[in-house]
Amino acid sequence: MPARRTGPLGLLLAVLSAAAFGTAGVFATGLLDAGWTAGSAVTARLSVAALALTVPAVLQLRGRWPLLRSNAGAVVAFGALAVALPQFAYFSAVSRLSVGVALLLEYSGVLLVVLWTWLRLGQRPSAVTGAGVVVALGGLVLVLDVASGARIDPVGVVWGLVAAVGLASYFVLSARTEDALPPLVSAWAGLGVGALVLGAAALVGALPWRTTAADVEFAGRTTSWLVPVLGLSLLAAAFAYATGIAAVRRLGSRVSSFVGLSEVLFAVVAAWLALAQRPGPAQLVGGVVVLAGIVLVRLGERPAEAPAVAVDPLPVGTPDR
Repeated sequence: MPARRTGPLGLLLAVLSAAAFGTAGVFATGLLDAGWTAGSAVTARLSVAALALTVPAVLQLRGRWPLLRSNAGAVVAFGALAVALPQFAYFSAVSRLSVGVALLLEYSGVLLVVLWTWLRLGQRPSAVTGAGVVVALGGLVLVLDVASGARIDPVGVVWGLVAAVGLASYFVLSARTEDALPPLVSAWAGLGVGALVLGAAALVGALPWRTTAADVEFAGRTTSWLVPVLGLSLLAAAFAYATGIAAVRRLGSRVSSFVGLSEVLFAVVAAWLALAQRPGPAQLVGGVVVLAGIVLVRLGERPAEAPAVAVDPLPVGTPDR
């Protein structure tokens, strides 16, 4: 298996993906304030994103349709476990927990990634990587301001941990390269399956559903509901998933999962710029600490443990992933 390139391109893709995912909260806020339920907003996000990627995905698959058939199981697993599950579980957790606690529980999924790569792949984390894990999660506690208005509920905690499993599944399943679909096609197929799963959950009443065509407030202005829906779908889903999957295949699941923590930092910055939600001093310090932890994790990775490059050409992969 050829050696995987783990240089600047992989890191750039991972950061771009995290930045795109980080805008989801800003786009979703207007819809939720206007009366949309979280379930309907997320399902619309995945559905529109899948539709937007259909043409480029079909063009990439032209002449290689057997590849899609041979990856059917992986596609269903990715769509259900890595796309639909974390989003459904996260919003279920938020209904019972404070947002900071729910996000902290979901992002504990990076620990599951470290554990998976150690037990399943034999990639024992170095001391530097271990230090990076502790530093990054400590910074995350500061950024999320968990202690402020914390609300704990046992059922909510369970949902938060389920979301963590879903997040870990995203990084682990995205790392598969052997006979895998191109990143953009993987994103398209996974988003489609995720939309179907959440749509089915809504049909049976497991996912609250309410939408409205009324104008929404977005970035201090009144605009059509289509604006945040398109932003949530095209930037925070289609682009985010496609670049994220490509990044994981270059960096491996462990490094990518920790770079993914920067999504929280981008979310804070996006809320500051678009919603005037200024971060406090502790959050700013926490952001620096998270970045320091990510650097330590990256430095702690042994070159021999770097995973293999995808043979497919790279096209230009929540808290609600």
